[in-house]
Parts: sequence; C-alpha cells; structure tokens
Amino acid sequence: MINSIDSMEPDHLVRTMVEFGSKTLILSRRVGSLYHRKVKEGKREKVEELQEKVDKFAEERVTWKKEKEGWEEEKKRLGTWKDVDAADTRFDVNKEVVDGQLVNEAESSPEEEVEKEAAEGEKDAEAAVEGDDNKATYELYLL
Repeated sequence: MINSIDSMEPDHLVRTMVEFGSKTLILSRRVGSLYHRKVKEGKREKVEELQEKVDKFAEERVTWKKEKEGWEEEKKRLGTWKDVDAADTRFDVNKEVVDGQLVNEAESSPEEEVEKEAAEGEKDAEAAVEGDDNKATYELYLL
C-alpha cells in the first residue's frame, strides 16, 4: 500500500484525500443525526414516562386532599365533644333507650322484652273484646 501511495500523482492523491474527507464528513453527520434522533426519542419516552408519574402523583394528591378534608371535618366534629363528661347520666353506656325510656341492659334481656310485648298484646286484645261487648249492649239499649 505504501508503494501505491508513492507511485500516485500528487493531484490524484489530493483528490482521493478530499473524497475520503467528504465521505467521512457525510458519514459523521449521518451518525450524528441518528444519534440525535435516538437521544430525542429516548428523551420523548422519558418525558412520557415522567408525565405519567406526574399524573399519578396529581391523582394521589387529590385523594390525599379529600382525605385531609375528611379528617379536618372529623376533627371539627370531635372538637365539640371536649366538654362532654363521660360520668354524666345522659351518657351511661350500660343503658339503652327502649320506647323513649332509658333501660339498664343488665336488668333487661331479650326474653323479658318479648314477654312484656306479648302481655301488652293480650291486654290490648282483651280491651278490644270488652269494648265490642259494651258496643253491642249500647246498640241494644238504643233499639
């Protein structure tokens, strides 16, 4: 190869070097543009990936904000309870309200409640029957 370069004419040698330089320049530009395109696509993918994360965090932030508002409302509601005395008879946890009256849970049982309701039902039925007899007597009296 060295012999072929030595035997070349200077004009031909210059033309070959210029041609090689221009091909190198074109190739470097193509490689550079491909590299830039690949970097640009990678950046675009990275931007899309980051945008998805931003959207996800925005949704979570809205959820957190709603949850915080709920906690604030609960805090305000419970703030009104600070003056409540647990020893007060109105807040006796061992009593239940049955028919508008406080009933001690230890003194009553479901069986007793059923018996009381059955007894009241029988009394109502007897009163209705007695009322019918009086009504019949009253009608006979009018005739």
